[in-house]
Amino acid sequence: MQEQPKLKDLLEFPCKFTYKAVGLAHEELPELVLEVIQRHAPGDYTPAVKPSGKGNYHSVSVSITATSIEQVETLYKELAEIEIVRMVL
Repeated sequence: MQEQPKLKDLLEFPCKFTYKAVGLAHEELPELVLEVIQRHAPGDYTPAVKPSGKGNYHSVSVSITATSIEQVETLYKELAEIEIVRMVL
């Protein structure tokens, strides 16, 4: 059985990388997501916010220019640690 390629083997840096954080529908969610992203990939971002069907959750999508697999993984980890975030895609 062939092993699945790892994320780090599929990406060539620098590259565009989009994070989607899904969390509770609180007005501070985009700010919290941007705060984490600014710490590791400073830039001028405009997050795309979409409410879920029932409006209980929002997804916040932000595209960055990733410079390393460590940066990508750190951002996944820290975005997932935001208290009101339920998952990061």
